[in-house]
Amino acid sequence: MRTITATILKQMYISGANNLYNHYPEVDQLNVFPVPDGDTGMNMNLTATSGAKEIQNREFSTVGELASCFSRGLLMGARGNSGVISSQIFRGFAQALKDKKSINVVELAAAFVKAKEVAYKAVMKPVEGTILTVIRESSDALSEFVTPSTSIEDAMGYLLSQARVSLEHTPDLLPVLKEVGVVDSGGAGLVYILEGMEMAARGKVVARKELSEPLKESASPYAGAKLSEDEEGYGYCTQFIIRLGTKEEGKKAFREGTFKKYLTDHGKSVVLVRDEEIVKVHVHTLTPGNMLNYAQQFGEFVTIVIENMSEEHKNIEHGMIAYDSNNSLNRDKGDKQESPAEEAEDNGPLNDFALVAVSSGPGLDELFTELGVSVLVSGGQTMNPSTEDFVKAIKKAHAKNVFILPNNSNIVLSATQACDVYEDSEVSARVVPSKTIPQGMTAAMQVNPDLAPSEIYEDMKLALKNVKSGSVTYAIKDTDIEGVHVTKDYYMAMEDKKIVSCVKDKVQALKDILEHLIDDSCSSLTVIVGKDVTQEEEQQVASLVDSQYGDKVEAMVHRGDQPVYSFLIGVE
Repeated sequence: MRTITATILKQMYISGANNLYNHYPEVDQLNVFPVPDGDTGMNMNLTATSGAKEIQNREFSTVGELASCFSRGLLMGARGNSGVISSQIFRGFAQALKDKKSINVVELAAAFVKAKEVAYKAVMKPVEGTILTVIRESSDALSEFVTPSTSIEDAMGYLLSQARVSLEHTPDLLPVLKEVGVVDSGGAGLVYILEGMEMAARGKVVARKELSEPLKESASPYAGAKLSEDEEGYGYCTQFIIRLGTKEEGKKAFREGTFKKYLTDHGKSVVLVRDEEIVKVHVHTLTPGNMLNYAQQFGEFVTIVIENMSEEHKNIEHGMIAYDSNNSLNRDKGDKQESPAEEAEDNGPLNDFALVAVSSGPGLDELFTELGVSVLVSGGQTMNPSTEDFVKAIKKAHAKNVFILPNNSNIVLSATQACDVYEDSEVSARVVPSKTIPQGMTAAMQVNPDLAPSEIYEDMKLALKNVKSGSVTYAIKDTDIEGVHVTKDYYMAMEDKKIVSCVKDKVQALKDILEHLIDDSCSSLTVIVGKDVTQEEEQQVASLVDSQYGDKVEAMVHRGDQPVYSFLIGVE
């Protein structure tokens, strides 16, 4: 094959997205830390799927039109750093194809070089040993390899082979990967996309598979890798999309250079992407509010996500496979769930405010209800709530001001996107970016109905900073991290990404994390018991907490029946 038409490129895009979909649980498992958690694959999968859906049922006469549409779908659906960078790779690819009806092999190679350039430009301080390295080394190699006589099939095959070689070398470039001898998971996700594209170029379009079987440890050739995002660890990870406005709308003229300078002067790890009237920003800053105030001079927000990076990766209530969570809205106690279409429409006046919270166990449902949460959204280890779930939850809340507690860093964006649906309505929906169940509970306790909605929101966000969250969960593999030996199926006591201990007994692990978290400045302790904890163990924990900490802090033990975590701990 000498030419790629719009029809062929569409097959390549969809095949790449499908191939990643078929392997994203494996990418999720590629994690330095031996916890039942990992979301790089999911983030990249959702990004690629967004692009694929944009082009799936449309016909295109030119590769330029197709590439632009796919790129825009990726941009709007991008999640996490790997998702953002992936969207930029294909944005550059689309820029190279602009106004082209079809492309030959030389133009294909040039498009991948452009993809690399745009991706690197989008990241203020590119880090080698990541997905950026994989696209750079593979695209540069392809550019040197092709000649006008090279077939499209051979070119894509060579690109894929070089991407694989580059991925295997990522540990040599990034110390954190070298330390544990693994590859970069963002790069692994990109390799799966390129693999699917290469197969389609050879006439074998990858179809989606049913991801119903549990994964085996050897499922991935890149076992043990993690997303090595250098940007982590600095203040607040602030991500937002703004739709640029006009002078008539009271907005200032947008100048990309000036805007980017402000970001770099007040933050780190800046990624700025502009696509016509849409501007997408990722920045790490100590003052996210200032960033948002500055940005709003130029347009209105489509989405906003702010994450405290000291809490990043803390909530590990997601498993290896995420299933469709449509209609996961919890209505009443018990398992019965009803579609909002089946519920009676509430046509009465809107309440002043309401709380919506993500919960993952019947005991947790009761706790949040007692704290004033009006609507619960089901979100457990194997089920991520969709944007549609939150839209329905906001509607059911029936309030002028709705505050959403996602209680999981992986759910913040979908909740934020739901708020965007209501931006032009009489309902103001906002996300309080709680990353853990204890954070969500503490934030809910701060609600003072006598305050203005903006004050309630700020108080809830401020409360998140006062919570130290710990957990006890099981190890999924043997490893050694920062001086702690981890044994598969043993219990780890954890604070954030730090593994405090790994022991055979879950109650002993709880003792270890409590000793680590509690000091003289603490005033309260909450221990939430998971579904794997027996009544005998729960009684043992209650006795332990009372005898060891009853005279030091206000201590409570609740049964939450949450999956994956034997214990969730909140200390204030």
